[in-house]
Amino acid sequence: MKKLLSALALLLALAACGNKQTGSSATDGDSTKETAVEEERQENTYLTAVNRYLVDEIGRYYVQGEHCVPVVNIVDVDERHAEDILVWGDFWVFNYNLVGDTLKCVSGGSHPGLMHIRQTDKDYEVTAFDQVENGSNFLPTAKKVFGDKYDAFQAIYSDDKVREKLRTEGLADYVRANRLAATLYQDYGWPAKELK
Repeated sequence: MKKLLSALALLLALAACGNKQTGSSATDGDSTKETAVEEERQENTYLTAVNRYLVDEIGRYYVQGEHCVPVVNIVDVDERHAEDILVWGDFWVFNYNLVGDTLKCVSGGSHPGLMHIRQTDKDYEVTAFDQVENGSNFLPTAKKVFGDKYDAFQAIYSDDKVREKLRTEGLADYVRANRLAATLYQDYGWPAKELK
């Protein structure tokens, strides 16, 4: 279930970044209608609200790039109350510039914690974010924020392979959805990696 939520979060991240697609738009009336219905359906999820919050509220504190791509690794979700949906996770933001065929990372970072989300008439919105603190406060605040979910969080947070896999898949989906000419991505000082 958690893997499914993480995969869904990556797909929804494509809509959250607010970057315009390049390329031709649909000219067929039915295709345009289907696209609008699909976009509306995607906007009506709490995961889209999470991604939008990461881009708009967290991403703005980083050096800006041409493309902002959130990566969400869900620890747990409590949907019992529409006015306070709880989403625990390891939340990341990455900003990129497209140089040739390579998305070059210019900034980004991790923001684990608990997002509180409210369902409105048409949408979902993040109302609060209980974020794990940095440095010597990391462990005590992580234990407080995640509570009985701390072990699950620690397993996700320390799994570099899964995080990199989610990042690569999310970037590849983002590139396809936005019709970018990128085939590689690269962190500063590291070799470029292929987008699959």
